[in-house]
Amino acid sequence: MKVKLEYIWLDGYDPVPNLRSKTKIVEFAEAPTVEDLPVWGFDGSSTRQAEGSNSDCLLQPVAIFPDPARTNAMLVMCEVLLPDGTPHPSNSRATIPDDPGTWFGFEQEYFLYRDGAPLGFPREGFPAPQGEYYTGVGFKNVGDVAREIVEAHIDLCLEAGINLEGINAEVAKGQWEFQIFGKGSKQAADEVWIARYLLLRLCETYGVDVNFHPKPLGMEHDWNGSGMHTNFSTEYLREVGGEDYFLALMDAFDTYKDEHIAVYGPDNHMRLTGLHETQAMDTFNYGLADRGASIRIPHSFINSGYRGYLEDRRPNSLGDPYQIAGRILQTIETVPTEAAAAAERLAESAAA
Repeated sequence: MKVKLEYIWLDGYDPVPNLRSKTKIVEFAEAPTVEDLPVWGFDGSSTRQAEGSNSDCLLQPVAIFPDPARTNAMLVMCEVLLPDGTPHPSNSRATIPDDPGTWFGFEQEYFLYRDGAPLGFPREGFPAPQGEYYTGVGFKNVGDVAREIVEAHIDLCLEAGINLEGINAEVAKGQWEFQIFGKGSKQAADEVWIARYLLLRLCETYGVDVNFHPKPLGMEHDWNGSGMHTNFSTEYLREVGGEDYFLALMDAFDTYKDEHIAVYGPDNHMRLTGLHETQAMDTFNYGLADRGASIRIPHSFINSGYRGYLEDRRPNSLGDPYQIAGRILQTIETVPTEAAAAAERLAESAAA
C-alpha cells in the first residue's frame, strides 16, 4: 500500500515560526507507526534554517495522525535536525521538559480574514460593537461561511485523532476559538500544531486566511485580542494540592514572570494591557474566576481543597505551544512537593 505522508515542521522565521509541509509517498505492507517513518531532508536555505552553501536539514518524524482530507494519507509532525542528527536551533520541541502526568488544555483563539479584514466586517469602518458575537448565533453575528469552516475543522480534527474538546465564536466579530486537551507537553503541543495546520489548509479552499496575531485590529480600537489561554494540571496538583503548595506555586510564577512572557508569544504588549479581559504584561496576579488576572483560579479548584487545574491567561494566539507548555512545567518543577520537601529535610537532618 502506497501512503501519502505529509511531513509537517516549523520553519526558522523569528519571532513566529510558520508551518511548512511536503508530501512523501512510501509503500508499506501495513499501516505505519511513527517508528516506521524515514527521516527526510529539505532545503533549509528556503525556510531560514540554513545557508545556501550548506542547505541540508533533516525531518525526524515524532507524531503521526490520519489525514482525513486525503486518501491513503497520514499527517506527520516532525522535528528539524541538523545534518549530524542533533536538534536544529529552531527546534523548540526537542529542548522542553515533558511529563505525561502534566495535562494541558490550550484555548486557541484566531480571526478568520478575507480581503484584509475579519469575516463580517464592512468594506469600511467597523460592524456593531462587541456584545452579541461571543457564542453568537445568526447571520448578523457569525455570517455564513465561518460556521461552515469551523464545523468542517471539527470533523477534520476528530477524524485525525486530535483531542479537540470544543469550539465557540469569540468576543469580536470574525473571531473563533478551539480547545485542545493533551497529556504531556509534547503530545498536547503536537496536537495544537496539527490542528492549526488543518485549519490553515482547510481555509485555502474558501479563499480565507487565518490570522493568529494577538491584536490584529490594533491597540487603538476597542476590540478584543486573541489569546491561547493555557490550562494546566500536574498529578500532584490534582491529587494532593493544598493551599500552601498553591501559594508556593504562585510565588514561583511571579518570580519567573519575565521568563514566561518571553515565550508566551510576540506582540503581547499590544494585548496584555489590563483591558479586554487581560492583566498588564508587567504585573503578575491571580484571582478566583477573574478573567482579568494572570492566573484564573476556577471555583472547582478551591472547592476541591486547592486541587485540580489552573488557567494561565497570558499566552497569546501566536505563541508556540511547545515553549509555553515547557516553560510552565519548568517553573512547576522549581516548587518542591511535600514529599520532596520532607526528603530534603531528612537528608539535611542526616547530614547534621
